[in-house]
Amino acid sequence: MTANKRRSLISWLFLMPSLIGVGLFFVAPFGVVIYYSMIDNPIRRNFVGLRNFATVFRNEAFRQAGLNTLKFSFVAVPLAVLLSLFLAAVMESRIPGKSYFRTFFLSPLMVPTASVVLIWQVLFNYNGLVNEFLMKFGMDRTDFLKSDKAQIVIVVLFLWKNLGYNMILFMAALASIPKELVEVAMLENATKFQVFWHVKVRFMSSTILFVTIMSLINSFKVFREVYLMTGDYPYHTLYMLQHFMNNTFGTLDYQKLSSAAIIMFIVVSALVYVMYRVENMYGRDIEG
Repeated sequence: MTANKRRSLISWLFLMPSLIGVGLFFVAPFGVVIYYSMIDNPIRRNFVGLRNFATVFRNEAFRQAGLNTLKFSFVAVPLAVLLSLFLAAVMESRIPGKSYFRTFFLSPLMVPTASVVLIWQVLFNYNGLVNEFLMKFGMDRTDFLKSDKAQIVIVVLFLWKNLGYNMILFMAALASIPKELVEVAMLENATKFQVFWHVKVRFMSSTILFVTIMSLINSFKVFREVYLMTGDYPYHTLYMLQHFMNNTFGTLDYQKLSSAAIIMFIVVSALVYVMYRVENMYGRDIEG
C-alpha cells in the first residue's frame, strides 16, 4: 500500500464515526420523510406520487401558516441583520459606556424561554404594562396577542432575543478588517459612509451571509415563544408552519406532515441558495 493510499485510508477511518452519525440521524430520517410523502398511509403503503403534496397545497391551514411564516421571516430577518450591523458599527466608535451597551444587548441570550414568555405576557397582556402606559395618553386597551398587532409583538420579541448575538458576530468581523483598506479609502477622500458601505460591508459579505442564514433559522424557532404564549391555535396572524406541523403530528397524519416538511425544506434551501449567489457576486472582488 502506497503512502497516499495509507493516508487516505486513515483519513476515512477518522471520518467514519461522523459519517455514520450523519447517515443514521440525518440522511436516513430524511429518506423516511420522502418515503412517507409518496405513499397513501403507513399500513397499505401504496405509491401515490405527488398527490400528498397537492393535498397539502389545497389545505387552507397550510397556506395560512406558510404565508404568516414568510411574512414574519421577510420582516424580522432583514431587521435583525440591519439593526445588529448598525449596533456593531456604533459599538466600534468611541462612545462612553460601550461595555454596558454590550451587556444590555447580550443579556436576552441568558434568559430562559419560559422567562421570556412571562415577561412578554406581563408587557402585552390585555391588563399588561404596555396597555397601562398607553391609557395614560388616552388610548384604549388592546389585546395585542389577539389582534392584528400580534405579529408586531413577536417581531419585537425576535429582535430582542437575537440582536445581541448578531451584533457580536458583526463586531468580530469589523475588527478583522485590515486597517490598510480603511486608511487607503480615507486617503482617497472617501466619506465615512463610503468607507463603511464600499469597504467594510463588502469585506464582511460572508459574515452578513452567515448572520442572515442564522437569523432565518432562528425565525422558524420563534414558534416556541408563540406556542407558550398562545397555545396550539393562536390568533390567525400568529399561526406558523410549526403550528401546522405540530397539530398535524398530533393527528398522526404522517403523509401531510412529511409533504409539508419537504416543501418547507425546498423553500428554505432556495432562499439560502439565492443568498449564496448574491454574496458570491457582491464579495467576489474582495475575496480575489
